[in-house]
Amino acid sequence: MYRLSRLKYVFPVGLFVCLFLDGALSHVWAPLFFHYPYSMASELVLLWLTLAYFFENGIEIPLIPFAAVAGIVADLYGSGILGLYMFLFPCVVGLTTILSKYFSSSFLSMIMIFFIELVAFSTLNYWAYSLVGVTSTPFGDYLVYVLAPTLALNLVYFVVLYWPIRTIFNWATDEKTV
Repeated sequence: MYRLSRLKYVFPVGLFVCLFLDGALSHVWAPLFFHYPYSMASELVLLWLTLAYFFENGIEIPLIPFAAVAGIVADLYGSGILGLYMFLFPCVVGLTTILSKYFSSSFLSMIMIFFIELVAFSTLNYWAYSLVGVTSTPFGDYLVYVLAPTLALNLVYFVVLYWPIRTIFNWATDEKTV
């Protein structure tokens, strides 16, 4: 009963905030995030989508359409290649669905699933940019200078934001909705 819960407001607002913060944090912390030769990508949208899957408490948020819309917005705003994020965000939701069948919904399992999603998302993003000639970074350099710092940053995000996001979703899925 997504349309009867607070999630119909909380989820899209949270997704928009994550989209905004991904760009804003990258801009404000650019000297830290993009200090040669290292580069970190903030992926709060992936975090929000992943945790939403686990915290929806049986309400079934339409995650794939929301992920596609978030991807279109991210494509239009930041990447310059329309369709990359529009395709990858729903794929991450699908990957979450598949991986969650094999693991419990404990904190450690969720962080492992998020880790796998980040690796898949970032690597597919790298390959797509390599294919169209946007980047010419060797794969080994990508692993050391881009993927490792991105994983470190986003896993810190996960640890810090896990409980606040869980609290928000518990409040939004509470049966005593108005």
